[in-house]
Amino acid sequence: MNRDLIFIAVSLFLWGLGESAYFPLQTLYLEKLGASALQIGMAVGGFSLVGALSYIPGGYLADRFGRRPLIIAGWAIGIVATFLMALSDRLAFFVASMLFYGLTVFVLPPLNSYVTEARGKLSIGRALTLTSAFYSLGAIVGPLFGGKIADAYGFQRLYFIATGIYVISTIIVCLIRSQPPVSQARDAHEDQLMNNPKFISFLVVLFVAIFAMYLPQPLAANYLQNQQHLNLTSIGQLYSMNAFGIVVLNLVLGQLNARPGFLLGQIAVGIFSLILWQFSGMPWFMIAFLLLGGFRAAKSLAVAQVRDLVLPSRMGVAYGLAETFYAIAMILSPLLAGYLYENNPPWLFSVSLVAILFSVCLSYLFTQKQKADINIETT
Repeated sequence: MNRDLIFIAVSLFLWGLGESAYFPLQTLYLEKLGASALQIGMAVGGFSLVGALSYIPGGYLADRFGRRPLIIAGWAIGIVATFLMALSDRLAFFVASMLFYGLTVFVLPPLNSYVTEARGKLSIGRALTLTSAFYSLGAIVGPLFGGKIADAYGFQRLYFIATGIYVISTIIVCLIRSQPPVSQARDAHEDQLMNNPKFISFLVVLFVAIFAMYLPQPLAANYLQNQQHLNLTSIGQLYSMNAFGIVVLNLVLGQLNARPGFLLGQIAVGIFSLILWQFSGMPWFMIAFLLLGGFRAAKSLAVAQVRDLVLPSRMGVAYGLAETFYAIAMILSPLLAGYLYENNPPWLFSVSLVAILFSVCLSYLFTQKQKADINIETT
């Protein structure tokens, strides 16, 4: 890793540390401020929607004005929004601050573009999964102290501490070097993304894969508590194992070419669904949640494939579109998950397993088509 990737990795570790300290508890704070279950759902949905609408503008601005300013701006918005959440003692003000924080995800396309260009001798998949793993390392540690601080000192103190961590993270990310915007004059007419059949096909594959892999996740904790009768401590241990699995599978699958790594990540989540459908007991569940880390690894390796499908001057917008399709899948998938869970909870995992098998086949066919096209171009 070169100096820029090291600064990004350390900054992401700190951001993961701060964010994971409070983010899993955020719905509990909303409840404490007087939100009903419906209002909590609307706030969470609004947060996802704000994020989904910000990806493409973030990628476009990165292509036009450079990636470093957008990255720093995203980090700065995170500081301000978290500080406002720390000051919030009324529901409306907190929700507004929470939605403002949702804007920070616009930084993902500029960040992915920056990492892609700064990767040096690393493959794109390796660079993206490695930096993502550092965020996940922080996310292992954060929940261990977040709940204790909230219990002992209250939620507001937790948000103030997270704000301080974000300030340090931002100082570090400011040390990265600038990357000049890529000239668009040469290829503007050649790379209209909506007229790029390879890229459009990839977006379809990405949507199906994310939809299928996320389907068993939103109500997994409910299933474990209500159908498998696990207590909250045991469920918390499983999600800590999931964070560990994200780190491990990011590092392992990141060593591979992005396309087979993407397939293996999906297969890992399919095994998660199979275990929760057909097996019971903490040892099995620990294995399942370790393998669930394949979801984040598969997402990083899917994004890594974008660079080969578009020209450099459209990389930011292309990453933005990929993140938007990812977000839409994660907004829609829980709707089907809720329907399946209400009718028959185990269907959540059997249907998701079938969906993942379909997405694996679709991804494999896309990969083979890409290989065939490359062979034709080189002959």
